[in-house]
Amino acid sequence: MSQSSEAGTVAANDFPQLFGHPRPLWMLFMTEFWERFAFYSVSWALALYIVAQFYHGDASGQGWASGIFGSYTALVYASGIFGGYVADKLIGYQRSILLGALVMAAGLFAIMLPSKEAMLLGLAMVVVGNGLFKPNISSMVGKLYAPGDERRDAGFTLFYMGINAGAFIAPLVTGWLASYFTDTPMEQNYRIVFGAAGAGMLLSLLWFWFGRRSLRDVGRPAPEASSRMRVLWVAAGVVVAIPLVYLLFSRIGAVGLQWLLGLLFIGVAAMLIIEAIRHDRIQVERVIAMMIIFVFSLLFWMFYYQFGTSFNFLAENIVDRKIFGGWMFPVGWFQSMTPLGIIVLAPVMAFVWSLLAKRRLEPSIPRKFGLGLIFNGLGFLVLIYALSHLVDGRGMIPFWPLTTCYMLQTVGELSLSPIGLSMVTKLAPPRLVGLAMGGWFLSIAVGGNLSGLVAARISGETGMTAASALSGFTFCFWVLGAAGVLLLLISPLVNRLMHGVK
Repeated sequence: MSQSSEAGTVAANDFPQLFGHPRPLWMLFMTEFWERFAFYSVSWALALYIVAQFYHGDASGQGWASGIFGSYTALVYASGIFGGYVADKLIGYQRSILLGALVMAAGLFAIMLPSKEAMLLGLAMVVVGNGLFKPNISSMVGKLYAPGDERRDAGFTLFYMGINAGAFIAPLVTGWLASYFTDTPMEQNYRIVFGAAGAGMLLSLLWFWFGRRSLRDVGRPAPEASSRMRVLWVAAGVVVAIPLVYLLFSRIGAVGLQWLLGLLFIGVAAMLIIEAIRHDRIQVERVIAMMIIFVFSLLFWMFYYQFGTSFNFLAENIVDRKIFGGWMFPVGWFQSMTPLGIIVLAPVMAFVWSLLAKRRLEPSIPRKFGLGLIFNGLGFLVLIYALSHLVDGRGMIPFWPLTTCYMLQTVGELSLSPIGLSMVTKLAPPRLVGLAMGGWFLSIAVGGNLSGLVAARISGETGMTAASALSGFTFCFWVLGAAGVLLLLISPLVNRLMHGVK
């Protein structure tokens, strides 16, 4: 382990406890809460804003909007590879988070400017800043617990509740701002959403700035890496990286980006395996197991991230949103349903996993992932039924199928995502936990970019219709169902490669 990581592990045994967990967990919880508020504010509004601002509401813009959303989602998570390496090797976790939060806040405010170039530049800043922020705050959660501490999974589940508390509040608050705050055109109201996201990111920065002392040595750079000149060099790298990411948005596009992400995934896998070889065969096989799970993870996110594109276009144009005597349910509020479900169900599922563990019946990590894929697929099955049997004379489907889809995906996400964060800290080579966490986010990145390509295909050149949605969602269901069943079948093999990690 690196020196900074060793210090963090020693300190993990001595933290004051609050509600049964190390006290700094709750500071990280709130820091992540505000960062997720910012992220999900942008996520629900971005594709809709692009169509409204740059295509004047014409549905022909849905394809380009989907591609940009997918590329943005992909790059946000792929940048974690570099951010994890910077934290591991150069400036430590705490400094990486502070620098990343500052850059993200600036980028969110830049998105408000009403031009494609400014929007893409702002997205590029968010991508680079998030790379320094996202993998490193998740890695620090794992460092709060001593090796073998059985509370680790529960701690990550609680941290995941912080993520989803921010995700729940963001669409409600900013969706209200976009729908009711002014009488101006929607493209202007969406810019208010991005301003609120920037304010949320500043709160995240301040929360971590004032709370970081509670972490003690966890996340601080090793003594030989404590020079502030290193921070300046990393900041210079950020200045260089932003225009490069801008070019990825503006020139390469989603298809070219998919090739780059594939090569990056191979490179990360090679680095992790080389590091594992320096240990022993067990560590090598654990890394292989982690890579297998990463592949199934990207399939999950490929269809889950339809929430920012095809699900939004479905809600805006094909779902009858008039309820309670004619009140129009805001489009953005649909995306609060999944995090609300997670907030409610996360403690229940954590209790269920704990109860099953005491009886030695808890599903293994790959089996949980398989269940996650299957529940994601069941959500699409509900939409398939609605689009096949419930379309009315106006070409609309009822309100409830989309809400039911989100709830089923919630169960799938809880079976997969918090477990994945914990899995990385258990299976990764100790010296490269940050890089491995970046690999986890890279699997999400590949899935996110593919989600944009799928959504663009569903919308086509003229925009989504009930028929195109039915065809696209049928494809989503069969891929998810087949992948889930396959993972359940091969889970004994993956378990053997994990050598006792649960």
